[in-house]
Amino acid sequence: GCRVHEEKDTLDWGLRLEKLKKIADTYRNKSRTLHDCIIPVSGARDSYFIVHFVKNVLGLKPLLVSYNKQYNTDVGIRQLAYLKTNLGCDAMQMTISPERAKRITRETVEKLGSMYWHILAGQTVFPVQVAVRFKIPLIIWGAHQGLDQVGMFSHLDEVEMTRRYRKDHDIMGLEAEDLVAQSKTVKMADVEQFIYPHDKELELVGVRGLYLGNYVRWDSKAQHEQMIASYGYETAPQQRTFDTYNDVDCFHYSGLHDEIKFRKWGYGKVTDHAARELRLKRLTREEGIALIENFGKVKPNDVALFLSWLGMPENEFWAHIDAHRDPAIWSREPSGAWTLKDHISNHAKDHGGDDVRLAPKEPCDFVLTGPRAPGPTEEKYTLIGRG
Repeated sequence: GCRVHEEKDTLDWGLRLEKLKKIADTYRNKSRTLHDCIIPVSGARDSYFIVHFVKNVLGLKPLLVSYNKQYNTDVGIRQLAYLKTNLGCDAMQMTISPERAKRITRETVEKLGSMYWHILAGQTVFPVQVAVRFKIPLIIWGAHQGLDQVGMFSHLDEVEMTRRYRKDHDIMGLEAEDLVAQSKTVKMADVEQFIYPHDKELELVGVRGLYLGNYVRWDSKAQHEQMIASYGYETAPQQRTFDTYNDVDCFHYSGLHDEIKFRKWGYGKVTDHAARELRLKRLTREEGIALIENFGKVKPNDVALFLSWLGMPENEFWAHIDAHRDPAIWSREPSGAWTLKDHISNHAKDHGGDDVRLAPKEPCDFVLTGPRAPGPTEEKYTLIGRG
């Protein structure tokens, strides 16, 4: 991940942008005036930047497509409504029945130790289904996590969306059909909206998914701050990380969901964020470790909310999560307590750190904007955010 990140300071991003513009031109719809591409969006993350870039830099006409994650915050609902309104785009949203979402989630908590499978499956398949249905071949995503976060690919690979990557990494190796085959309660009718289109359908339309991060120097913090200045993007504190920009639309992503990640793999989102900001020369290694120690101790306050929604006792829930702890990371004491075998805090003074140190070039301050609810004198329509 660090080595691939270094490419950001060596690649000619001007040339890469010109290459992207040439690709975009081939998808510009010349026979009608409706939509040139699809952009998957939510009420947070990089949605604003992607839509802004596609409309105002590439000059394409996008159709915005979103999957309703159900765990919505008021902030996220407002952000998505403002995105549709202020950037002037057509939009579609899929909302599955809450009871169906609960049935699926009870199953994936047990099978995968995941409360997020239905979201990951929905967010990665609904745009592809819409592309096939409306014959819009180009889908534009933001940064590919396998590139920007962990270095699975180089920017020069120009990796694109694939069914295989989605299955292996996004949905943890479990397709919707597999879930039905392994379940006594989830039926095919419950998961039809999560089934990836057939290869022949994709080929007929020529569906292709591009990632902007291959062509634009990706810097989530800087991009969000540009969106705060340009469109009033709303930020909010997060429970288990210092990044107040990325996941403000979800009650659980930086709370219970992150606690699950820690209990399974021994690290949380704050580690990902600290590594990112260190690579972008905003944090020292010592500062990053201190942030990990600080936020890693936070106990999520949203557990009762989720369990009430799901209808599952807390002891049963944590038993399912414990069953998915990585034995290479965790050991269990005779008392039943779990012990983390190692942690980054044990390596704060490891030999060799100074030899590869990156000196920070700017502060790592994240802005808190406060709520942006429409005021009583705001004479402007805002589209419905909640179905």
